Amino acid sequence: MALSLYDATVPSFIQGLTAVGGLVEKARAHCAEQGIDERVLCGSSIAPDMWPFAKQVICACQHSAEAVAAVFVGHDGPDMAPGPMNFAELSQRVNTAVESLKAVTPEQLEAVAESDLMFQIGERQMPFTATGYLLSLAMPNFYFHSATAYAVLRNQGLAIGKRDILGAPRMKG
Repeated sequence: MALSLYDATVPSFIQGLTAVGGLVEKARAHCAEQGIDERVLCGSSIAPDMWPFAKQVICACQHSAEAVAAVFVGHDGPDMAPGPMNFAELSQRVNTAVESLKAVTPEQLEAVAESDLMFQIGERQMPFTATGYLLSLAMPNFYFHSATAYAVLRNQGLAIGKRDILGAPRMKG
């Protein structure tokens, strides 16, 4: 049986975004328990030249649900706006992304798998097929930003571990 584009992307995006949503909730609980203003944790990063936790969460949404949506319209590009600086908005963005992915059917995604997609960042245009875009640009970026969101929280002292970023694996049975 051949692996479809849907099977290679959407379930993994849902699994990862669900884990990212769990990170947002753990960050919210940590701030409440420690008396930390949530804007402080939302604005925390690993290095001065890296985006903060909130933007990492938004980027995980962009490189999953928004990337899948982009293959249906044929173009995409990064949203350079800063992320919201509160957990309620971050949680809502993640939940909306998960719900939009759940609404995509395998047949819909397979129908556009070889369609053209232009990714534009500034003046640079990068032509892809939908498959090439999702597998070689969106998915690696999704995992990068998800893992970086996790790393920011670990760096800030949250008691989280590998299971918190892996999410629930899709086991046989």
